Amino acid sequence: MHLGVEPLSLLFTSEQSDRKKLHTAPVGQVFRLRPFHVLVATGGGYAGYRKYEDYKLQQLEKRGIEVPVKLASEWEVALYKSVPTRLLSRAWGRLNQVELPTWLRKPVYSLYIWTFGVNMKEAAVEDLHHYRNLSEFFRRKLKPQARPVCCVHSVISPSDGKILNFGQVKNCEVEQVKGVTYSLESFLGPRISTEEMHFSQAPTGNSFQQQLVTKEGNELYHCVIYLAPGDYHCFHSPTDWTVSHRRHFPGSLMSVNPGVARWIKELFCHNERVVLTGDWKHGFFSLTAVGATNVGSIRIYFDQDLHTNSPSYSKGSYNDFSFISNNNKEGIPMRKGEHLGEFNLGSTIVTIP
Repeated sequence: MHLGVEPLSLLFTSEQSDRKKLHTAPVGQVFRLRPFHVLVATGGGYAGYRKYEDYKLQQLEKRGIEVPVKLASEWEVALYKSVPTRLLSRAWGRLNQVELPTWLRKPVYSLYIWTFGVNMKEAAVEDLHHYRNLSEFFRRKLKPQARPVCCVHSVISPSDGKILNFGQVKNCEVEQVKGVTYSLESFLGPRISTEEMHFSQAPTGNSFQQQLVTKEGNELYHCVIYLAPGDYHCFHSPTDWTVSHRRHFPGSLMSVNPGVARWIKELFCHNERVVLTGDWKHGFFSLTAVGATNVGSIRIYFDQDLHTNSPSYSKGSYNDFSFISNNNKEGIPMRKGEHLGEFNLGSTIVTIP
């Protein structure tokens, strides 16, 4: 049946020869999408959706309404991991190194200060023109009197931030937020040989947790501290201790904000992290710096061999470095409050004394 509709090609005839011809690409070429592009677009869209959900949760918390735990499914975690956060974090790191014109520094930093509530009165240098690039601004030092070290308590907070969880390690599980746990052994990795540890031989136990308790009657505790983008980004030694070993886990760089920590089980085991272990007066002690989106760079001041957020890595791999066997020392002694390392943006610190 003829519908009286002319073919598309007849609409562009030489009836008006002075007009330009319309050139169209083949349909297959226009709609050719690579799997990588689909993953990035889908994962990025989903990450944006999660940000919106996090914002709603924050509003509920401000009202004092208890937020029920709703864990992500495997496909949701896989979808989130499809976002190239490591690549984006490296790009962000390079952008941070770009020197800003003097006239542009104050407007850019002022916007950041307003957005994240940065208190520049605590900064050692308050003049915004002093910071040549974003990286220098993020890693700004504080005035000596801004964070006095407590002389009364044996353990202090290693950084600025919000305590997401604190308590005793039970059944080899650690809470990243209330009701959401991760495996202690997966987080720290296999136990280090006693030859590399500074403290005495640990008693043989039935669990990984028991093997770390080196003094009878002691228990392991944990503290999870979230550093927001507006916080001071350096971290300090939380106590007097000796660092014997460093273990670096390459991994994902998913967000570690409280909303995501409540959503993804074993989030800290998925993400890139640097685990420092050693001993203090009560036995085993560890401090772990966990990477996050745009925080692929983790720096430990006394460890020049540490390089984080490499372009490629093997899933589930890790690399060890002993400060005893490699340097022929008794480990790295750290004093309470001493500068230990820094992030390039907000992230998370986990201590397990």
